[in-house]
Amino acid sequence: MLTVTDLKTHFFTRKGTIKAVDGISFQLDKGETLGLAGESGCGKTTAALSLIRLVPSPGEVVGGQVLLDGLDILKLTEDELREVRWKKISLIFQGAMNALNPLFTVGNQIGEAIMAHEETDPETASVRVAKLLEMVRIDPERVGDYPHQLSGGMKQRVMIAMALACQPQVLIADEPATALDVIVQSQILKLIAELQKRLQVSMILITHDLSVLAETASKIAIMYAGNIVEYADTRTVFRNPRHPYTRALIECFPSIREHSSVMKSISGSPPNLLNPPSGCKFHPRCPYAKTICSRESPPVMNISPNHFSMCHFAGGAS
Repeated sequence: MLTVTDLKTHFFTRKGTIKAVDGISFQLDKGETLGLAGESGCGKTTAALSLIRLVPSPGEVVGGQVLLDGLDILKLTEDELREVRWKKISLIFQGAMNALNPLFTVGNQIGEAIMAHEETDPETASVRVAKLLEMVRIDPERVGDYPHQLSGGMKQRVMIAMALACQPQVLIADEPATALDVIVQSQILKLIAELQKRLQVSMILITHDLSVLAETASKIAIMYAGNIVEYADTRTVFRNPRHPYTRALIECFPSIREHSSVMKSISGSPPNLLNPPSGCKFHPRCPYAKTICSRESPPVMNISPNHFSMCHFAGGAS
């Protein structure tokens, strides 16, 4: 359904070039959920925006290929791209509080998405808006409400309805439960999973919370400093992680099977990509780092046909 090969997105600033996405590759099959995980600043959202060419200036997709059902998105004209966005691939934006326009009703905003990408009349669009609201468990009578009249969870449901308005083949959910309380987060994520399964939509779920991906994703890609440093099916990532960063992320989440009062964390912060460290970008924070790690960039090591890791020691004990 979706094949991404060597995707590169750079930001050209006065201080230098930031390689926010530095050659990532992955594949998404029909009806599958791929989890894209990592700390803030690792390039997850930029990667998502690159897939539908919505990277803000001064960012620019400078290389790679994004094949959606055989169509290379990066080579489309703006008119051709309009036929792809929302109809073939759509995005649930991070932060519904800021994504909705406060001057228009939620019904108008969902309807606008339909009419902008399909040839339909306002009456038909209104009927579809009501069905979409009902699908995300919002009373269709709220179609005339403005964003400030809805709770945070309801606004997020409106964003989900908007993303599904044109029945896309691929749905990108960028931190869809950010800034919501734990109970509402659970409800939103459960709703997305139910809709994805019912509609057989392929989905990329972006989050820093690996516990969410453990329950929802078929495969997981771990991002760090613009690279995918590990990629495998969900079971393999949790049971046999081969990159120190993946292990560290997993260890940050407390286990219900262990009695411990000490919370683990990863020392340091993701690197400044204006001046990234030499060799492996994770080596300044890695407890297993050796001399080669600071001198040479790690190769992509294939552990198995569907499992790779960017670590000098992925093939054995580090």
